[in-house]
Amino acid sequence: MACYFLAEIDVHDAEEYQSYLDGYDTVFDKFKGEVIAVDEDPVLLEGEWPYTRTVLIKFPDEAEARRWYDSPQYRQLVKHRHRASNANVILIKGRK
Repeated sequence: MACYFLAEIDVHDAEEYQSYLDGYDTVFDKFKGEVIAVDEDPVLLEGEWPYTRTVLIKFPDEAEARRWYDSPQYRQLVKHRHRASNANVILIKGRK
């Protein structure tokens, strides 16, 4: 069953965040994920959306999402994102 990674990110240090982006593809390409959407200006339909970046990634299943997220390579890289931003990050199970 597909699994989606959703991140709502508020970037407060663009230079440090760029360090995260610079290494992202090298790490991500080793896994079976597909970046579905990255948006810095989504259309708000309801509520509040105080985030500067929203990311949606599809994985074939939760195991592959966790394999990427928990990998030593990503754990090292994500330190840049942690220093550069505040984020809410969740995994959502797909319907099929």
